Amino acid sequence: MARLRKALIALALADTSWCALAATAHAAQRLGWPAALATAVVGTTGVFCFGWALLKDAPARNGRLLVVSLACGLAINLTAPYSGLGFSFLLVFAAPFRTGLRPAIAISVLGSGCTWLVLHLLRLPPGAVIGTGLGLIYFALFGHLTWYAYSGRRQAAQVAEARAGEAVLQERARLAREIHDVLAHSQSAQIVHLQGARLLLERGGPPSEVLDRLDRAVRLARAGLEETRRALDTLRGQELPLPERLERLAVEFRSVTGTPCEVSVEGDVDTLPAGARLAVARTAQEALTNARKHAPGAAVSLALRRLGPWCELEVRDNGAPPGRRRGEAEHGGYGLVGMRERAELIGGSLEAGPGAAGFSVRLRVPV
Repeated sequence: MARLRKALIALALADTSWCALAATAHAAQRLGWPAALATAVVGTTGVFCFGWALLKDAPARNGRLLVVSLACGLAINLTAPYSGLGFSFLLVFAAPFRTGLRPAIAISVLGSGCTWLVLHLLRLPPGAVIGTGLGLIYFALFGHLTWYAYSGRRQAAQVAEARAGEAVLQERARLAREIHDVLAHSQSAQIVHLQGARLLLERGGPPSEVLDRLDRAVRLARAGLEETRRALDTLRGQELPLPERLERLAVEFRSVTGTPCEVSVEGDVDTLPAGARLAVARTAQEALTNARKHAPGAAVSLALRRLGPWCELEVRDNGAPPGRRRGEAEHGGYGLVGMRERAELIGGSLEAGPGAAGFSVRLRVPV
């Protein structure tokens, strides 16, 4: 596309240069060298202004340059009839591309009218005057239609590029949420058990308890690896049924914390869209991680319900420190932000905050 543009500019400049040269030669033969010199200066000015307008992207300045170039073309046309018509034809065609629509219409009307007037003053045959006028109108219309088609393609390309960039950003955000959900869920619990093992060693605790802590950390590492594999399967379009995924999360929570975690599913939830299923699973996972982190020892319940056109997930614990969890709900870290993002992306909503007893997270997604 760039090479074609350069070639067209080169051809346009060659044509206008030939017009100026022909007018100069004609003026030298008929009017002498002083007139030829003046014609050469005017023609060179017209070629220079036209070339500058073609090469620089400055619509307001280009409009003035094209008007000057048009005046130069009409002037040499007075010296040598028909010699400056190349300026007029090329200007009315190129104007939309260099100045925009409204200035181009004004330049096209001005160029066509002034060219017709000059030809009429030179008392050229009526057929030539009419034919030249119709030719200018045709060139002007063709230039504007070509510009319109080109502008439409360019705008479509810009929209496609913007959408591609937005899709990349959304994909990055989605991958960031996946990485956070997988790593935070397993590694936060591993850190708790490893820190506990370290404290036991520093205080001379029983080796059996230290080994128990280490065993739990190892199990969590394996569970995290398994969860990573499941996340990759989800990205590939392969995933477990939603009730089974929730049950696995509950089993893992019970094995790590030793506290109850009940799961209840009401209604048909297998028909949820893929995005909704992923949002439910990740929200449940993150809510359990937060419960384990901020309410150690608290019992947790997972309830998934189909409510007409909506599906609701509620994760509730019964032992949250109110002050701490309230701050988490209002100024929460990436976990709550990620859960809300997931819900909003699929047209759902998420509420999180302290209740009468404990802390609850409620997710609603459309079926």
